[in-house]
Amino acid sequence: MEANKLNKLIKNRRSIFPATYIDKAIPKAIIEQVLENANYAPTHRLTQPWRFRVFTGDSLKGLGEFLATWYKENATEYSERKYQKTLKKPLKSGCVLAICMQRDPEESVPEWEEIAAVAAAVQNIQLTCAAYDIGCYWSSPKSIHSIDQLFELAEGERCLGFLFMGYHNTPQLPPKRDSIQDKVQWL
Repeated sequence: MEANKLNKLIKNRRSIFPATYIDKAIPKAIIEQVLENANYAPTHRLTQPWRFRVFTGDSLKGLGEFLATWYKENATEYSERKYQKTLKKPLKSGCVLAICMQRDPEESVPEWEEIAAVAAAVQNIQLTCAAYDIGCYWSSPKSIHSIDQLFELAEGERCLGFLFMGYHNTPQLPPKRDSIQDKVQWL
């Protein structure tokens, strides 16, 4: 890939929300490529802590039911509108990934480095999705702390959120970033 293409891809990557997704399945081969690219994220001591659960097809309904039920049972101020939105959000998606982190059993690196490696893997996913014109966004609802009610976690594994993915009709918007000059000191 030419540097200019990479620069453009990075600058144009955006969080795209399920409300704008269209009814178009994401081919399994593309999901597999997305996950393969995640696997090449940087990882200190090669702990490779990223783990993913893939929800497609009928399993999206089960995910929506879990998220909505959890919300209903735990909300301090319940809203039927939010319940319905939570129930339907996975169904609007072509795929949802549960983003998990498997802690190195030897604890050879600090936990924050394991989390950072998972975040780098997710960035690889986001860039790959952008290259395929697939929208995505990372959500970390409070329900992730009860995810073992939906699927089993291994010893030392925890869920860090969900990555919702789907084709969309969202127009390309200009980047919203402050100047890097305000964030760097040359020494």
